[in-house]
Amino acid sequence: MNPSPDPAFNRQTSTSKLQMDHLEGKLNHLPRKPGVYLFKDRSDEIIYIGKAAVLADRVRSYFQKGADLSPKIRALVTHTADLETIITSSELEALLLESNLIKRHRPRFNVVLRDDKHYPYLRLPIHDDFPRLSIVRGVKNDKALYFGPYVPTGAMRETLRVIRKVFPLATCNIEINGTADRACLEFEIKRCMAPCTGNQSKEDYHRIVRQVRWFLEGRDQELLGSLRDDMHALAEREAFEDAARLRDRIVKIERTLEKQRVAQIGPVDQDVLGLARAGTAVDVQLLFVRGGLLIGRRDFFWGDAGGVSDEEVVRTTLEQFYHKAVLPPKELLLPVPIDDQKLVEQWLSEKKEQAVRVLVPERGAKHHLQQLAQENAVAALNEHLRVQVEAKEAVEELQKLLGLPMQPHRIECFDISNTMGAQSVASMVVWEKGRMKKSDYRRFRIKTVEGANDFASMHEVVKRRYGGSLATKAGKVLPEPDLIVIDGGIGQLGAAMEAMAGLGLSPSAVCGLAKAKGEKDERIYLPGHKTPIVLPLKSPASRLVQTIRDEAHRFAITYHRKLRSQALIPVVSSRVAKNNKPVTVRS
Repeated sequence: MNPSPDPAFNRQTSTSKLQMDHLEGKLNHLPRKPGVYLFKDRSDEIIYIGKAAVLADRVRSYFQKGADLSPKIRALVTHTADLETIITSSELEALLLESNLIKRHRPRFNVVLRDDKHYPYLRLPIHDDFPRLSIVRGVKNDKALYFGPYVPTGAMRETLRVIRKVFPLATCNIEINGTADRACLEFEIKRCMAPCTGNQSKEDYHRIVRQVRWFLEGRDQELLGSLRDDMHALAEREAFEDAARLRDRIVKIERTLEKQRVAQIGPVDQDVLGLARAGTAVDVQLLFVRGGLLIGRRDFFWGDAGGVSDEEVVRTTLEQFYHKAVLPPKELLLPVPIDDQKLVEQWLSEKKEQAVRVLVPERGAKHHLQQLAQENAVAALNEHLRVQVEAKEAVEELQKLLGLPMQPHRIECFDISNTMGAQSVASMVVWEKGRMKKSDYRRFRIKTVEGANDFASMHEVVKRRYGGSLATKAGKVLPEPDLIVIDGGIGQLGAAMEAMAGLGLSPSAVCGLAKAKGEKDERIYLPGHKTPIVLPLKSPASRLVQTIRDEAHRFAITYHRKLRSQALIPVVSSRVAKNNKPVTVRS
């Protein structure tokens, strides 16, 4: 049956009659197979990507006369001038293809998870002779055990700190074969039993590995029971010192577990989603619970998702988040039911290689945990909205104070860092539309300046940024900023202006940012003006420029420290070689 287009579809003024005929022809010949469909606008840009069990039924539903469409879908149909379909062998394959294409094209009518992070995991290669814990980003199919993801990374480092304090597991990166001449300092402080020297057997080492695994998996009773059995066995052999050491380890573990475990029915791995709305803004909180331990969370915020249902937001979050190298848990707790729930379970189960359940709990401990995620989503949403309001006030204030022709929605800030002129580096950070845009950050090694000369260094960096084809990772040239902030006073600002004048540029929005000695107020210097503008201490504009400047300073210092550390390694190596003493480097 031929589809009857909606009147809104027929009244399109932006699409030619030829394009409409072409589109209707495609609608009449859609395949009755699973696959992915792509809607395109008049300029052939992909504006929406979806999947379907039956392409013909799903795509035609957008254009049926009298269809109850949301405002977002009506706008989508109005802008659609062409479509493509890709047939897949199954609905599951369509789901995977849809996620891939959305990630690649980022269509404006899709809810896109703007998240390019590779999350940290703890990796334990249990099949090695002497396994050691390591931090990795992403999961591989290599038969090792992965624990995580840990977001933020502070939770992971705290877990590592506890493990290294309680369990004598090797932390070095040398080959362990029992032939080393002497043990390292870790053995002396009882943090390792020196399997490298043959002091600890492979079997005994793997007993420690098993205990670490139980700790990370939340199998507290098995862990404590095993340790108590070992303690009693040592006491019976009258190895009282070793037994006392195990007793102390048990006490430390019990205290740690008492502080860290969340109250629930058992040590099940769970990811818990919470969702909150305010107007067109939506926030999703994803809590990571592993072995009964809340190890972190991830926040996703969309400022303009008014036409998107809760179900679509949740489903999109799941599909795009777990599409990456993220290992799903055994259970996902959701705030609302989703379409294709069984299909999502099948996909996640294949990814994990064991059963994964998707639940919408209505009572009990799981419901309380899901409510905790909801509360976190509400708090995060309120914070995002507060930041948006403050950012709006800040750019309005900056525009008035600096006499800018437009509100600065993109600000680039430069800073220089060196130690007595050595290892001079610079940073450029970007603030855009209310948040720091880390994907556009850049760092520079100073190439043409000798010694501590911040003015010349600033001249070089500004010239390199605006004089060449500085590109992003995606290969696109960085957009021009609405405001350029130079960390420094008149001298640094003058060097930056000279660099831009040499490039034939005369930007209307450049300023220097500095504090007078002993003063707390920020001072903004404008080109050609000796008297600075003093920003009120707690004004929105002052807080904004301080945040951006501090981030530029942090980014520059971090890079400087990295280069300084790299420069020290050859010095240490040469001193060791001069003394002709063998050294074992351990991490």
